[in-house]
Amino acid sequence: MKQVDKVLYTARTHTTGGREGGHARSDDGRIEVNLSSPGGSGQGTNPEQLFAAGYSACFIGAMKAVATRQKLTLPQDTAIDAEVDLGPVAQAFGIAVRLNVSLPGMDAGQARQLLDAAHQVCPYSNATRGNIDVQINLK
Repeated sequence: MKQVDKVLYTARTHTTGGREGGHARSDDGRIEVNLSSPGGSGQGTNPEQLFAAGYSACFIGAMKAVATRQKLTLPQDTAIDAEVDLGPVAQAFGIAVRLNVSLPGMDAGQARQLLDAAHQVCPYSNATRGNIDVQINLK
């Protein structure tokens, strides 16, 4: 298991109720969401949507860090369409992730190298590596 060398930030949330009628709030009040199951009748978001948003935002940050190191400029309209699948695995449940990355105007070979390097840097990629199926696709 990899240990963090130095803590740069700690996110704190308080969650009650879980997927069905639950509620989550960050300690700084920037996030306050109602929770509901995927496809259910509830009015809230679900953990898979939150994971998709978090992973894709983090991955864009990793791409920016790698691009800076490699003296590359990311396109202004860089975007990720994230998909998080939820389903059964053996006697439990699991997830799978697809990050569909759009880097308009960037050379495909250079873009692929950037994505591969960002996948090595991104904290979400490092946390999930070897645990779930993660596909990084260039659109």
